[in-house]
Amino acid sequence: MRRPPTTQEFVLDELRKSIVAGELAPGQPIRQDAIAQHLGVSRVPLREALKTLEAEGQVVYQPHRGYSVAELSLDDLLEVYRMRELLESEAATVAAGRFDESDLAVITEAQREVESASRDGDLVGMIAANRRFHFALLEPARMPRLLRVVRTLWDATDAYRAVYYNSDANRARVHEEHAAIVDAAKRHDAAELVVLLTEHRDHAVETLRATIPADAAKRD
Repeated sequence: MRRPPTTQEFVLDELRKSIVAGELAPGQPIRQDAIAQHLGVSRVPLREALKTLEAEGQVVYQPHRGYSVAELSLDDLLEVYRMRELLESEAATVAAGRFDESDLAVITEAQREVESASRDGDLVGMIAANRRFHFALLEPARMPRLLRVVRTLWDATDAYRAVYYNSDANRARVHEEHAAIVDAAKRHDAAELVVLLTEHRDHAVETLRATIPADAAKRD
């Protein structure tokens, strides 16, 4: 795998993977010295990466105690997914009328990568491929400012996807829903695409409601 172009991006990518994989669990203190030594970096890029994760709500900082991984919060999840619904529906509506053969090929390849990672039990790989799939659907809208916000929302919720994808039934549902989404994209059916994407998000939220208590500690 190609190393990101800067040390800070490398560290940020590794921390994200550790949170998604559960190696850094919700509520767990982040031992900066140990992580810096493990990654072979200084404390400077690690601190900058932690500031980015703090801004996203993935870690929290407490004076005299340092950083820890944020607890999962149903309230946060509901807010983020509502914002995603509003923004992604707009982007998907525009993108559906612009898909060309190249766009559809990228979408279909990402769909296959999601399924392949799922079969291999590669949770981190499935989450990464799922992200490529969804942004392949949205990027043809050519709305860079909107997508920057959407990417920030995605960054803040990867830990929730890890919980959702731990279930065989949920992974199977993802495959079915992605297939229907791809079919709507190929038909350039904007209305159907928006409906399917909304249902796709809603199914994840409803499943996570049973996993994440409503009074969980806030993540930010």
